[in-house]
Amino acid sequence: MINLIDSYLGEQIDLEVVTPLFEDGDYTIYWLGIDNETAFRCNVYLIKAGDEALIVDPGSRGFFEQVKSRALEVVSKENIKGLILCHQDPDVSASMVDWLDYKEDITIYSSDRTNVLLPHYGKEDYNYVSVNQNPVHEFSNGRQLEFIEAPFLHFPGAFVTYDRSSQFLLSGDIWAALDINWELVVKDFDEHINNMNLFHIDYMASNIAARGFVSKIEHKEINAILPQHGSIINKNYVLNALEYLRNLKCGTDIIYGDIY
Repeated sequence: MINLIDSYLGEQIDLEVVTPLFEDGDYTIYWLGIDNETAFRCNVYLIKAGDEALIVDPGSRGFFEQVKSRALEVVSKENIKGLILCHQDPDVSASMVDWLDYKEDITIYSSDRTNVLLPHYGKEDYNYVSVNQNPVHEFSNGRQLEFIEAPFLHFPGAFVTYDRSSQFLLSGDIWAALDINWELVVKDFDEHINNMNLFHIDYMASNIAARGFVSKIEHKEINAILPQHGSIINKNYVLNALEYLRNLKCGTDIIYGDIY
């Protein structure tokens, strides 16, 4: 069992290369990209379990070909079984229609609130699994993912994915950051707070939502946090990341702060 994240700390990552983050026999978690030089860089992850693979938050339509090409470097078309969509925003989910054109039997894993909106991208007939009704996904080789609801961070139907093998938390927009000087792994958490603030203060609903989510996950062993934007947070900073959410003032705390 190898957690590779710390090996990339402070290293220059080749943005054209699929990057493994965790390896354990026939089980691997990859960072796929996207090669987009903006502060709003999107991370796409792929979980490969034997002959099955799920893509986590596949991204916008404009990057579909790039993400598909990178995925096919490590898995075959027939082994791509599904997409995990933590919410419906276009930078997370819009390319689902391209994936369904490419492979119509792909399964969409998302929340019921999200699934109400996904058909507006232009596909209404697809295999769907509700993470609300099925909070644990088990691959055929026995590896398991746990889906944890994270309401109002920032969407009412948002959720995160906890990988029980690596103990990685694939967190969607939670702990997302905006940073033009992006690195794959956070090097200095105190500096990274400013990058997270640029996203969280405006996008997240409230401190109550943030603290409520922390209460759901603080008992778990978390070896890394993998957000959809910004840098990965390694184990050394996980407690700092939890504390950041506990103390976060955002959204309605600020807009309607005079009411409290």
